Amino acid sequence: MKRKYKICTQCVMDTTDNEIKFNKHGICNHCIEYTERKKKLINDPVKREKALKDTIAKVKETGKNKKYDCIVGISGGVDSSYVAYLAKQWDLKVLLVHLDNGWDSELAVKNVENIVKKTGFDLYTLVINWEEFKDLQRSFFKSDVVDLELLSDHAIFATVYKLTREYGIKYLLSGENFETEAIMPSSWNWRKSDSTNIKAIHNLYGNLKLKTFPFMGTIKKTIYQYGGVAQSIPVLNYLDYNKENVMKILEDELDWKYYGGKHYESIFTRFYQGYILPKKFNIDKRRAHHSTLINSGQMTREDAIEDLKNEVYPMELQQEDFELVCKKLDFTEDELNEYIKRKPKKHLDYDSDEELYNTILKINRLRKRLFGLR
Repeated sequence: MKRKYKICTQCVMDTTDNEIKFNKHGICNHCIEYTERKKKLINDPVKREKALKDTIAKVKETGKNKKYDCIVGISGGVDSSYVAYLAKQWDLKVLLVHLDNGWDSELAVKNVENIVKKTGFDLYTLVINWEEFKDLQRSFFKSDVVDLELLSDHAIFATVYKLTREYGIKYLLSGENFETEAIMPSSWNWRKSDSTNIKAIHNLYGNLKLKTFPFMGTIKKTIYQYGGVAQSIPVLNYLDYNKENVMKILEDELDWKYYGGKHYESIFTRFYQGYILPKKFNIDKRRAHHSTLINSGQMTREDAIEDLKNEVYPMELQQEDFELVCKKLDFTEDELNEYIKRKPKKHLDYDSDEELYNTILKINRLRKRLFGLR
């Protein structure tokens, strides 16, 4: 039976999230979880500043007598660009890492160039073999799973961890942050370390043998993350992070330009979030992005509701992107339209290491309890 439509009374998350729950006041589980998670962060400004200084000092100490202190992955988007900017202010020795998967917009290329020029940091660009990546993307379209970005995300973190080993780097400075990204339903994407899922889907639908695509499975990632090999630090959580203010700083200091949407520095991501997700999966990620900003006091609920009445992005650009995706991935327009109409499938309809991942989580929780770790 189809669920009756309902929208949260505090944010704009609604029953397009199939797993959403509401309390007696109509407030959704995402808002409630936001409040609980917020309490666990360092919210006192003085303590937060000290924690940030201690973190920077720790990163510099591990980078003594090395070429680099840390890695910053950059896409040209707001968050990663600001981390790179801050790292320059903190006088860190940074290796910038960028993924070129064949879908960068001209603005993304220019933004990355400006970041490198203004900071003086070295840049490592992973240029993915296009024929392999195209075959992988075509496979994921044929599989009808929700997370078409799993491939790019997996490739970048696999490459970053490889570089930490190669250069003896212990820390990654991440652009992930609570103030703009706290809310995202788990059913709207998939875990990025699930190489088993990627390989299973490609084995079923792919045509090429993968010789160069970078893989890193859950076990290896766990060893890196929890074994002290490489640690990711969400440095923006130590700051009073306001998106509008940050964009102004980037424009003034790095000649940075905005794309018009979160993660729209990639043409494929723009089409995926703005066209495929709404039309095939009934998912509008603006709801999650806006709801986070509402909870962090950076957007009003009224403005969010008004914005959601608009097209995700301009119709003429949607048509341009539709035609480009067909051309680059060798789909006819009829094939892509048929894909949009097909019923979605779950990632767990294919082989996955989810059971292994859940076992690792249980072991880690037990380890924390036994040794009093945070």
